[in-house]
Amino acid sequence: MCEKSDNHFGTDASQTGQMKSSDGNFDQVEISECRDIVPTCNARLYRRRWLILCLFSSYSLCNAFQWIQYGIINNIFMKFYNVSSFAIDWLSMIYMLTYIPFIFPVTWLLERKGLRVIALLAASINCVGTWIKVASVQPNLFWVTMLGQFACSFAQVFILGMPSQVASVWFGSDEVSTACAIGVFGNQLGIAIGFLIPPVLVPNVDDMNELAQHISVMFYITAAVASLIFLLVVFVFQEKPEIPPSLAQVALRDVPTAQYSYLASIARLFRNKPFILLLISYGLNVGCFYAVSTLLNRMIIEHYPGEEVNAGRIGLTLVIAGVVGSLLCGIWLDKTKTYKFFMTGYLPLGFEFAVELTYPESEGTSSGLLNCSAQMFGIAFTILQGKIIDHFSTLAGNIFLCVFLLIGSIMTALIKSDLRRQKANSQPQTEVNADSSLHSQDGKSLPVKEVKM
Repeated sequence: MCEKSDNHFGTDASQTGQMKSSDGNFDQVEISECRDIVPTCNARLYRRRWLILCLFSSYSLCNAFQWIQYGIINNIFMKFYNVSSFAIDWLSMIYMLTYIPFIFPVTWLLERKGLRVIALLAASINCVGTWIKVASVQPNLFWVTMLGQFACSFAQVFILGMPSQVASVWFGSDEVSTACAIGVFGNQLGIAIGFLIPPVLVPNVDDMNELAQHISVMFYITAAVASLIFLLVVFVFQEKPEIPPSLAQVALRDVPTAQYSYLASIARLFRNKPFILLLISYGLNVGCFYAVSTLLNRMIIEHYPGEEVNAGRIGLTLVIAGVVGSLLCGIWLDKTKTYKFFMTGYLPLGFEFAVELTYPESEGTSSGLLNCSAQMFGIAFTILQGKIIDHFSTLAGNIFLCVFLLIGSIMTALIKSDLRRQKANSQPQTEVNADSSLHSQDGKSLPVKEVKM
């Protein structure tokens, strides 16, 4: 439901479907939250939301590509840098390790500075990391390539939990799950390309000079793409629409910043039992995916030497299946809201389910905690599965992961589906404003005006 608003649009704007933005330019507006109910209302959808989402997906793709570009040709980089397989594994695991301590200051920064600052930091740091790698193509400079990978892993902290935030800030209530799925799609597509392209660009040759040339070409291409995306973010990416896209966002904008406490929000999330179950089950499921992706080259090459390209294709198939599942789940969730019955597209599903369970807490905070759980389980599973493969067999390592996947599935089924954001969007706006609140320890709502941080 929507209410009339005298201070957003005049008659001409409602008739033409245009609105003048703060920079003086007109932007096409789609009116979906209150179609034909009233001529003007407090919720609007901007067509530029798709451009913002596409740009986010692009720099997420570039960053995700670099996470797996070493691991999928693990044996080749072992030979080039003359290091152990475990050292190359750390070029993947550093993405997981860096995320854990930095996610809390980054989500705090998101609450204080907003999406544009986070996007600029993500794209710029990722770009710097790619150029550091360009300078690392010598057998004695493994530490330089590790430094470049650390920079890219730091950029990931500003990216991984953002799909749900971008979706909520820019998209309407009946399309947030689809938008979140598309945001995650960029990351998954980057991983897919990271599986496919490196084995093609960097063949397993014995001549070190030729191998260095192949690696250099891959690094230069990545740096060029990252630089272009950074420029696009600088000139195109915007903070938020002038008018919110949904009633839930209208209500959240009415909450004064002074009344928000990041630490209090974290404390409330850890008192939310359904969210804690989701936190653990998400970590188990996604952590298994991280481990399999990191160790895929080792598992394939052990049984099929020289099949680096086919190992990449297997990884590509793994991710593409997840991408299709993610997009289908996003569309289906926007229609049905049956969150916990879909495991295929667990990445976007987990983000959106967390937002529903924890509204009106920040999307960035809940998503950040989910990813932190996934990184912790990912490091543990990668190390443990690697040891099991080394001492027993690949089959034993995969059985180890299957046990935890089963546990995660059972825990997901136990989660109580309390879809708070959907309730907010289904209420009249006056009720949404009244109910836009922070939650007390016993799970009951306290009106915002009565909460003091």
